[in-house]
Amino acid sequence: MAEPGKGVTAGKLAINVQKRLTRAQEKVMQKLGKADETRDAAFEEMVSNFNKQMTEGTKLQKDLKAYLTAVKTMHDASRRLQDCLADMYEPDWFGKEEMDTLAEEMIEKEMDNNLEDTDTLWLDYHQNIADKSLSSLDTYLAQFPDIKARIAKRDRKMVDFDSARHHFASLQKGKKKDEAKVAKPAALLEMAAPSWAQGLISAHQVAQTNLSYNQAEEDLGRAQKIFEELNVELQDELPVLWENRVGVYVNSFQSLAGQQEKFHREMGKLSQNLNDIMTKLEEQRELKKGGTAAAKTGDGAKSEEANHSESASPPPKSAVTNGADGDLPPGFIYKVKVIHDYAATDGDELELKIGDTVLALAFDNPDEQDDGWLLGVQESHWLQNKDISAKGVFPENFTQKV
Repeated sequence: MAEPGKGVTAGKLAINVQKRLTRAQEKVMQKLGKADETRDAAFEEMVSNFNKQMTEGTKLQKDLKAYLTAVKTMHDASRRLQDCLADMYEPDWFGKEEMDTLAEEMIEKEMDNNLEDTDTLWLDYHQNIADKSLSSLDTYLAQFPDIKARIAKRDRKMVDFDSARHHFASLQKGKKKDEAKVAKPAALLEMAAPSWAQGLISAHQVAQTNLSYNQAEEDLGRAQKIFEELNVELQDELPVLWENRVGVYVNSFQSLAGQQEKFHREMGKLSQNLNDIMTKLEEQRELKKGGTAAAKTGDGAKSEEANHSESASPPPKSAVTNGADGDLPPGFIYKVKVIHDYAATDGDELELKIGDTVLALAFDNPDEQDDGWLLGVQESHWLQNKDISAKGVFPENFTQKV
């Protein structure tokens, strides 16, 4: 005895095979022009839009994934470039500590919400695009396979409906012929069968014809119902899906543009810091070159002066600094030109702006002078007020002697 499960499976398989054969036969008849086909131009346009929409969305998804891969590649390249810069930057160069900070995690600045390090910027940029742009696009495209499968099912059910419709129509046309066929054999049987038997045979054949006709009508009604349910659902959903594509594309590119703007703005700050360090390094190199040449010239002059008066004692500092020009402040040494802005961080410091001229002054107590720092007053303040009350200290390497 066969197992019930296997019998059911075999029965379903046989039904499916029969359905495929019937559909294939119907499609052949339609292609040969021997059977009409149900057509819906409006629905076909919807399907065309759906296929176009799915193709565009899939391409956008593919290109966005490629963009994310490129971002990761750029991150790796940027990290290697920073490592290279940190390795080659010599300890005695200007801004060594600042350069190391750019190449390392700036934890304190992150805690102060001031500036993120480059690794964090790259990782956030990548993650935000993946979460906000790609994720929403993935969700949007996830509905397409189901709708595509239902469109294909609707097409199959339409063929079933056409097949059932044609079968029922053929039965309708052949009903009279079938009735004639029933009457003719009965006449032939009149000589061989009793009269009571002839009536039974005729009734049986008519019943068989009516049974096939009724079954075909039921099959047609069932096929039409299944097809129309799928057709109505898709006609409602496809136009809505087509219109929703605008919002999806806007959200995807708007989110991407926002993340790009934020990333490049923060990266611009880091790039500006790097540019400033490089600029100051070059200026320091030029200053050292100029200082070396001036030192050589000064050494020659000192040697010549020593030959003329080795025993002469140096004059008082006030005599040297004041000279014969009464328009200079007491303790004046020389003038300097500001080459970099400097924001004072303490009350005894002097605020500097590029282009300012500062009059360098001697410290009242030389022991108070720190290495690399000068004391001075803005020339504009001295010329206007003739006092040095606004004097302050400032970094020497932010100025250039004139």
